[in-house]
Amino acid sequence: MKFLQLFGRLKSAIIGMVHVRALPGSPGGGLPVAQIVEEACKEAEIYRKAGIDGLIVENMHDIPYTLNIGPEVTASMAAVCAAVRQICPNLPIGVQILACANQQALAVAHAVGLDFIRAEGFVFSHVADEGMVNACAGDLLRYRKAIGAERVQIFTDIKKKHSSHALTADVPISETAKAAEFFLSDGLILTGVATGHEADHRELQEVQRSVRIPVLIGSGVTVDNVKTYMDANGLIIGSYFKDGGDWRNAVNYDKVMAFMDKVNELRT
Repeated sequence: MKFLQLFGRLKSAIIGMVHVRALPGSPGGGLPVAQIVEEACKEAEIYRKAGIDGLIVENMHDIPYTLNIGPEVTASMAAVCAAVRQICPNLPIGVQILACANQQALAVAHAVGLDFIRAEGFVFSHVADEGMVNACAGDLLRYRKAIGAERVQIFTDIKKKHSSHALTADVPISETAKAAEFFLSDGLILTGVATGHEADHRELQEVQRSVRIPVLIGSGVTVDNVKTYMDANGLIIGSYFKDGGDWRNAVNYDKVMAFMDKVNELRT
């Protein structure tokens, strides 16, 4: 499996979030790109030293998000990701560009040698806090083929957080998962209703029974509940690793170390 080849394990791969500071053009922006790169690299280095299994670089501070990002965002994220790749040459690294800038994320990943992207809106339309999001699988995979980026895996959110799924209320999460698998997703991501909120373990089990591709948890994992999710293929963690459990704050090395100690204990 591609997931096993990438992370070296099939279960409980721990993936830390590098939350990039507000980029040029965003309402909270103002830092020079060089400083943004430096801060992202510091976070990545903390994760690497703590023995994390992988990273995702994300422009989380670019609030409020837009479905029409400018070229300055793609260019800045490429600079950040290239630097993070350089200091973590052997670590699996992915990128997500908010909001729903999946083709741009693929371009960045391909250009700087990242391993995967996290994609929103892969199958089924939904209403996000940024607006209406339509399915992108067909266009996204054709774009991946066109630029020769087939080695970059695409992990896809289903019934994602910060969104209304009333349009597809008659489509259970198991059927959504099957549709994403049928449309050639490399892995599925389950979340709670918002950043930092726990995913439903019953949904994890339901989706795992429905598909044969990896299933990851994308929000709400802590040292206290991680045992519940150890049967997931991967755990994407951001808020818990930050000071005070707030994604806006700095990564706390001691929290990451304590978490990894707990995970390694559970693995054995």
